[in-house]
Formats: sequence, structure tokens, C-alpha cells
Amino acid sequence: MTGKEKLRKAMEHEDVEVPIDFGSNAVTGIHVSIVEKLREYYGLERKPVKVNEPYQMLGEVDEELKQIMGIDVDGLYPYQTIFGFPNSNWKEWETPWSQLVLVPEDFQVSCEGEDVYIYPQGDTGVPPSGKMPSESFYFDSIIRQEPIDDSALNPDDNLEEFVPVSDRELEYYRREAQSLSGSDRAVMANFGGTGLGDIALVPAPFLKNPKGIRDITEWYISTVTRQDYLHEVFSRQIDVAIENYKKIHSVVRETVQVVFLCGTDFGSQTSAFCSPETFDSLYAPYYRRMTDWIHQNTGWKVFKHSCGAVVQFMERFI
Repeated sequence: MTGKEKLRKAMEHEDVEVPIDFGSNAVTGIHVSIVEKLREYYGLERKPVKVNEPYQMLGEVDEELKQIMGIDVDGLYPYQTIFGFPNSNWKEWETPWSQLVLVPEDFQVSCEGEDVYIYPQGDTGVPPSGKMPSESFYFDSIIRQEPIDDSALNPDDNLEEFVPVSDRELEYYRREAQSLSGSDRAVMANFGGTGLGDIALVPAPFLKNPKGIRDITEWYISTVTRQDYLHEVFSRQIDVAIENYKKIHSVVRETVQVVFLCGTDFGSQTSAFCSPETFDSLYAPYYRRMTDWIHQNTGWKVFKHSCGAVVQFMERFI
């Protein structure tokens, strides 16, 4: 049974071996140091591993590893990384833990002591948007929040990143889908733009000069005190997202089996970030708009990620 068939049967609740996914997206990935150790463990050629998701320093799970590990899912990654540059024109970089890896051309960093700083869109002329602290293995977003004046808050500032998909991006998705069309594995795609207050994205590490509400604490406060503002952001964000889905589906069609909808976390280790009632009023209507469009117009299934203690939300997610 192919990975594609296995995933389809699993999603239809048939009795089937559990499909295996490592590396198809940013929440099923493997740290680049572990990818290197896996290659060594399986006796594969020793070579620098590509960092295909620099925020968490995730390594590419290539065809050799997919075959030897029995992986059932291929990934169609977004056009740009979380730091705002494409995965292209690879170059070597030595990590703080002394691993030689491959990173994209616009992966531009500087060091201050033993801390490593990374720049949005590879532009070293603006303040860095990420920091890898000493003895860490991945980047944290740097909060670049301007002082908030509630009387002057403009939802446009939190919508800067939600724009119509470009012809360049469409061509990228068409090309990537075509390359995956002959695979026996299922295809998981992340087209971006559909994360509702995803806390990894709120600080906008991909923007050079983010405006609006970009501080993580301030954002969570806003889910209580500025709900009208967030409704405006989410509503207009989803307007753009659905229009983008229409264009993207026209070029990738049913090559994709599953689409990554959102990575917003609703739980900490022990509790939730909002009440079920807030989920129902602030988030659910916009999830429903997106999933309704997907189910009515495509054969795609939906992947929703959340960390934390979210048992009380599970029926709502469904």
C-alpha cells in the first residue's frame, strides 16, 4: 500500500497501519542535528544537511531518509521561510554546535558574543528579527513592538503580511506540485496566510519594520480587550486567504491531499490560552469560513496544529 493510499484510508477511519510523517511541514520536522545523526545511523553518505526551516533549524528529510524510514508524506513548503526569504541558492554555514549545514543565500546572521542574530529578508541594514541564544539550538523571535497607542491602532498594520499570492509564488507552487505528482506518498502543503493569531507569526520575523500589535503578551491581552480589532484583522485576512486558495488550487489541483491550515496554539503545558467561549466567538467563525471553502471546492483534507492542554477544544476543532 502506498503512503498516499494509507493516509487516505486513515483519514476515512479505515483500519490501516498508521501513516508516518517526518518533515513534511514545520510541525512534523526534525532538527538538523538529528537529521545528521539519522543519516549516520542508517549508514548514508555524510554530507551537510539543508536547513529548510531556519526558525526551528529543521533539516531536510531527503529521499534517502524517506525511503529508509518508511515515510508516507511529502511536503510542499511555503515559498518563503519564516524569516522572509526563499529556500534557494544554498551555501555552507557552521552552526554554534559545530555542525556544517546548508542554508539559503539570504540566511544572513551576525554574532554578539556567543549569540547569533538573523535578519528579515536577509537585510542586514535593519534590526535583526531572530536570536539564537548561547547554547540554544534554534531561533527565538525578537519583539520589535513600538509603543501602542490604542487611539491610533489600525488593523491595516496587522494585515501587512496578508497579501494576494504573486505570480512568482504561483509558479513555484505549480512547479513543486508537478515534481510531487508522481510520488506514491501523500502530499502535505502549507501555502501560508491562514494562521489566525499564530504566536510564532505575530512578531512578524519576516517583516523588516513590523507595525501594529506584535508583542506576544500584548496580543494575548488583545484577545480579551481588543476583540473588535482582532475580528477586523481575521475577517480581512481570510478574505485574502480564500482568494489565494482559489488561485493556488487552479495550479496544484488534487496533487495535494492535505493542507496545513493553522498552527495557532491554544494551550500551555497545563491550561488554555483562552476560554472555549472565546474560541467560539473569536476564532471558530474564521476557521469555518476557510474549511467550508476547502471542503466545498477541493478534495483536500485539513491539518490543524495546536500545542498544549487543549482537550476542552477538541470537539470544537472537529
